[in-house]
Amino acid sequence: MNQAKITKAKSRLMMENPYFGTLVSGLQMRINNDIAAVSPQGDLLEYNNEYLEVLNIEEVMSILANAAMHQALFHADRGQGRVGSLWHLASDYAINALLVENGFSLPPLANYSSRFERLYAEEIYSTLLGEQERRDLETTQEQTSEVSSSNDEPFFESLIDQEEYEMLLEQLEVKMAKQGELPKGIERFVKLTYNTQIAWRDELYRYVNTHAKSDYRMFPSSKKHLYRGIALPSIYGEELKIAVAIDTSASIEEALLEYFLSELYEIMQIFSNYRIELIECDATIQNIQSLTPLEPFTPQLKGGGGTDFRPVFDYLETLHGEFKFLIYFTDAEGVFPSYLPTIDTLWVIPEHSQEVTIPFGEVLYIKI
Repeated sequence: MNQAKITKAKSRLMMENPYFGTLVSGLQMRINNDIAAVSPQGDLLEYNNEYLEVLNIEEVMSILANAAMHQALFHADRGQGRVGSLWHLASDYAINALLVENGFSLPPLANYSSRFERLYAEEIYSTLLGEQERRDLETTQEQTSEVSSSNDEPFFESLIDQEEYEMLLEQLEVKMAKQGELPKGIERFVKLTYNTQIAWRDELYRYVNTHAKSDYRMFPSSKKHLYRGIALPSIYGEELKIAVAIDTSASIEEALLEYFLSELYEIMQIFSNYRIELIECDATIQNIQSLTPLEPFTPQLKGGGGTDFRPVFDYLETLHGEFKFLIYFTDAEGVFPSYLPTIDTLWVIPEHSQEVTIPFGEVLYIKI
């Protein structure tokens, strides 16, 4: 009976969604009743027979499309060097958001959250990893954070090198071009150019997430499955409060300044509820703006003088600990405070400034 359901689902995909139908046509199926639902493994999809039995045709179509997309988007290769279970969860979130965007009905147990809509898998992974590390730190202060799973790969900071990653993207674009009319939202899966520095972005998002809290609550419940009589918990996130300082001195080239702004914008896209105290400073503070989801992002970019970091820290001290975390985008060529600030600081600095001694905080070097 399930084989007939699979065949019908494949046929409907080919007629109604040719892009997904073409991808699914090469998918192999295998029963594995030791798993709870389904498990995509390249061009093979293992499934629990009883689970598939209770699904309708539309939900089987979603499962097939999901598995085919994992293979088409090279998620196994892109997950090298990451925690296995978290990477699979992140890529599942990204694909299922795409499927919902294109009118698919997700089955029970599908990994979906509206907060991950229009994000690519690497961004979602960074968020999940940060949240996992925060939970680990809350339960044990003396042990190294690690995700507990017998199937997990160890976590390493190394990622796919740039040449290999560009080759994967080129293959993906060729594969997509052969599938005919593209589904809505698919373009974000191939927007990762070499200018996107996934390695340092992962670190930044994880660092930010250690200062944010989120939990689950039943009211209001997620609306995605209410039509099926299933009430799933919705995600409720506390307001993220961070300070961000941008060096607008004369030593900051326009390209570097644009890069700083683009990364700030990326942070704003990840968190749905935030307050960011944006401070533009050269030798003195030139502009301060409180950014929220309701406030437009309109940096003034005033400056052009020397570089002095002290005004930013002096200002934050006057706020009496209202902000616990500061991200400072700079080339590090300036005057540092003589005291140890109370606020946790992450310095985001171009690689050519590595010889500069940073007296406190953590440092993240970026390629420009």
